[in-house]
Amino acid sequence: MRILILGAGKMGSFFVDLLSFDHETAVYDVDPRRLRFMYNTQRFTQAEEIEAFRPELVINAVTLERTLDVFRSVVPLLPPDCIISDIASVKTGLKDYYDTCGRRYVSTHPMFGPTFANLGALSSENAIVISEGDYMGRIFFKDLYARLGLHVCEYTFDEHDETVAYSLSIPFVSTFVFAAVMKHQDAPGTTFKRHLQIAKGVLGEDDCLLREILFNPRTGGQVSKIRDELTALLDIIDRRDAGALDAYLQRIRGNIR
Repeated sequence: MRILILGAGKMGSFFVDLLSFDHETAVYDVDPRRLRFMYNTQRFTQAEEIEAFRPELVINAVTLERTLDVFRSVVPLLPPDCIISDIASVKTGLKDYYDTCGRRYVSTHPMFGPTFANLGALSSENAIVISEGDYMGRIFFKDLYARLGLHVCEYTFDEHDETVAYSLSIPFVSTFVFAAVMKHQDAPGTTFKRHLQIAKGVLGEDDCLLREILFNPRTGGQVSKIRDELTALLDIIDRRDAGALDAYLQRIRGNIR
């Protein structure tokens, strides 16, 4: 299959490495410096090159804020039967675009970041394939992710964004709060060191990715739950209420069983 990857960032590079030995691949980026270390793939910086390549599948791997603009600039250059796809972490606006663009499409989300995940051992990671979209496109990505050992789930666009708002925004924001109040420790404990390692991993992610997660329209509702829980916990601490604390601990232990 001829596959075009849009964007030579971390995820674009990951997909080039993943696909280039089994398919005829090309990667398109307007910045030629980002293409310097790409190998075993064609490298495009001009739109005419896309048209000549005639891809059968396009994977849009640019940042969320540029995803729709890049689609609009590239799609007119594609063959009529080409499937377009995205790997965006938040799907806001994408369903409306797909519904009106007149193209076969598939939308997925690898639920791991190339900065924090071990790309050589992904068996503990997950991927989401959106149930709306082209059947053959969904089969291609489900098979691809399964071969990586990923646990694959199918969600609708709405279910995906609700899941991301919960599963990413809550740990991300909790990590931000930890980092915001953190100060240097000469003799940190084990728990502190583990939290610090997580914080370094999360804050090592690209700012665009963090912005995508936080600006998910559903994130505000999830973050407000953190605020409410902190308020309740602070009240227990201020009152030094042992009984209330015991009940609180019993409740939250039940949540993680």
